Amino acid sequence: MKTAFVKKEETSKKWFIADASGQTLGRFASRVAKILMGKHKPTYTPNVDNGDFVVVINAEKIRVTGKKLTDKVYYHHTGYIGGLKAETLKERLEKKPEEVIFDAVWGMIPKTRLGRKMIKKLKIYKGSEHPHKAQNPEPIQLS
Repeated sequence: MKTAFVKKEETSKKWFIADASGQTLGRFASRVAKILMGKHKPTYTPNVDNGDFVVVINAEKIRVTGKKLTDKVYYHHTGYIGGLKAETLKERLEKKPEEVIFDAVWGMIPKTRLGRKMIKKLKIYKGSEHPHKAQNPEPIQLS
């Protein structure tokens, strides 16, 4: 029995839409990451980007368990001396809920050239409206 490897030209990309309202952040992000990488397909090949596009709506309605809203802190450095900035999950959810989901999914994707291609197939929107109606995304249940 031989293993069949898929080439880039043989892959087909589909569009999925996932509703984040009421979903737990980590579980939701891991399921989205699997779809972006193509691990949900029987033709998964680690060195080929054969994943699908994912449109996430209602990003502001994502939920977390425990005391993560106050205890989880996101750090970034401006590049200047003393430029370490910190913001809690609650603050970030109020300002930029799209980035919360993006960071969670990005943490589950390989940090390679292929991973950077995969993360570009993720589209996240705050409300229920999105500009990808022409692609006819299939609703997917991630619970």
